[in-house]
Formats: sequence, structure tokens, C-alpha cells
Amino acid sequence: MTPRFAITDEQIATVVHEFYAVARTHPGLGPVFAAHVTNWPAHEEKITRFWRNAILYDRTYSGNPLQVHRDAGNVRLGMFDVWLGLFDSVLKRHLPPETATAWSELAHRIGRGLRFGLMDAPSSVPNLRDPAR
Repeated sequence: MTPRFAITDEQIATVVHEFYAVARTHPGLGPVFAAHVTNWPAHEEKITRFWRNAILYDRTYSGNPLQVHRDAGNVRLGMFDVWLGLFDSVLKRHLPPETATAWSELAHRIGRGLRFGLMDAPSSVPNLRDPAR
């Protein structure tokens, strides 16, 4: 398959590494990540594979990001705006503008999907659907 946009493996790895360097020190996101990530190099490699799959279709990632975020128990819907803001700033610092824009659009689309998927999670918004249905 043709990649979504032009980018190298090195650029993807750089963005992932830089994002987590920033996120680990963020007062709101840092504690959330610290509660779950004990091996940063392994985590960054896994997320690099996620993005290589999402952008380059290289099929080296297997996992269920929605389930991971649901299982975490401390991921809140509002955190995605912060996450995406930090991610966008890293993209702009490390990539050409057209590549940063394309990746940002993809990240925001994935973020919307995760937010939507978490809306039914027990720890977020109450489920107001009729349970008999």
C-alpha cells in the first residue's frame, strides 16, 4: 500500500521519542504515563510501530489502543486535547509543514475515535442508553 504521506522511519522515531520526553514532564500527562509505563524504550518502540503501521502500513504493530486506554482507568476525555496539543508542537518542531499537517490530521482523527470509544467506559460519562436494548 502507498503510505498516507511521505515520511521516514527516522522521522517517526524522532517524533515519538521527543513527544514522550515532553509528555513525561507534563504536570497532567506525566503522572498518567508514569502509572503505566515502566520501560520507556520498549513503550516508545511499540508506539513507533503503531505510527509506522498507521502511516506507512508496515504491519509491525499489533494491539488495541482503545482497550489499552480503557483498561488504564485514569485516562480522561479532556486529556486528549492536551496530548494532541503537545503532539502537534513536536510535529511542527521536527517535520516539514506539509508532513506535520498530514500527521496532525491523522492523530486528531485517531484521537476523536479514542474519545468516542472511551465515552462508554465506566469511569467517564454515564451510559444513558436503555440497558434492556
